[in-house]
Amino acid sequence: MNEALKIQLKILKLSNIKPNFSELARMYGLDRRTVKKYYDGYEGKPDHREKPSKLDKHYDLIKQKLSIRGANVRAVYEFILSEKDPYIGTYSNFNKYIKSKGLKPVKTPKGHPRFETAPGIQAQVDWKEDVSIANKYGEIFTFQVFDYKLGNSRYTHYTYKLYKTRQDVFDCLIKSFKATGGVPREILFDNMSSIVDRDGEYKNLSNQVRAFAKDFNFKIKLCKPRHPFTKGKVESVNKFLAWLLPYEGEFETEEELITILEKINDKVNSYPCQETNVPPLLLLQKEKEYLQPLPKDDVVESYLPHDRQTTVRTDSMVTYRNCKYSVPPEYIGKPVRLLVSDNTLRIYCSTDIIAIHSLSQKRLNYQKEHYQQLLSSSMKDSDAVAELAEANLRQMDIFL
Repeated sequence: MNEALKIQLKILKLSNIKPNFSELARMYGLDRRTVKKYYDGYEGKPDHREKPSKLDKHYDLIKQKLSIRGANVRAVYEFILSEKDPYIGTYSNFNKYIKSKGLKPVKTPKGHPRFETAPGIQAQVDWKEDVSIANKYGEIFTFQVFDYKLGNSRYTHYTYKLYKTRQDVFDCLIKSFKATGGVPREILFDNMSSIVDRDGEYKNLSNQVRAFAKDFNFKIKLCKPRHPFTKGKVESVNKFLAWLLPYEGEFETEEELITILEKINDKVNSYPCQETNVPPLLLLQKEKEYLQPLPKDDVVESYLPHDRQTTVRTDSMVTYRNCKYSVPPEYIGKPVRLLVSDNTLRIYCSTDIIAIHSLSQKRLNYQKEHYQQLLSSSMKDSDAVAELAEANLRQMDIFL
């Protein structure tokens, strides 16, 4: 409304003079009823009206999920968007709503230096340790998440694990190499006990870890203690695991929990990265060209989880599930590892595969060449060895 009219009405009111509403309406080009309404105290429409939000119906849920320690605003938004209401709007508006309701946690920003690496050069790894979350029945699941991130594309691969042993690290790295399509030239670790052997104040890489790095052709770099910013890329992506926390009470089994983690992993790689403004999934397609290939299958398999370790006996055999399987006699007395997959038993000494058998119900499973080699140690006549080996193996089959 015209400010001059408002002032004039105020003066008339203070002077106790009843205005001529019709005259004032003609003077200011308004309806006389509008002039009278302002004279009676109407202030006009407010500049900002409090409109109800479609997020109001989720207020209690938002407040409850934000109260979970470690759950941030983005985590709660992603949970509600995926599981409760796909029409809640953009994250920007969700964040504004959180601020307007005073629900956003206050954080103190900390600075740290940045660094970049060329494609295929570096990956960073870390454990998200002892993550605990309850299912809908109140059962607590505590687990570890291995976080692998390529330095250039920021592509991330999470692996669910119950423990953090050296074998778990090898298994997680192999899964990450396969998921990203190759091996970087160096990997940055923190000083995790599964990688580093400690002797008092001194720290050394274990021989098994050195062998793994050599076989997969990458260099190991260790972070300085109490300098987490040296692996800031993987540290920063750990915040996305907070997206898991709003699923508290929303799942039943461990399999469902692993599926949820995989879903979050896919989101992490499909959303634009803050530094590059490009989804890591797209940048990975370029970085793949610079990654090194994995070693041969037998080398990879030698580092996969094995059913058991054992020692080759004097009959040149190892035992697996009450059945015996042969290896070359030169490995008698040596430790070997057994790997079973696809109904096949593979026997390794260090990283070398020394025998392959199909799983059998027979108690004794000699391969002919192994048995002949064993007989040769006490017989010089090769023809006699071959004949005796054939007869003995046939007799064993009949007897067993």
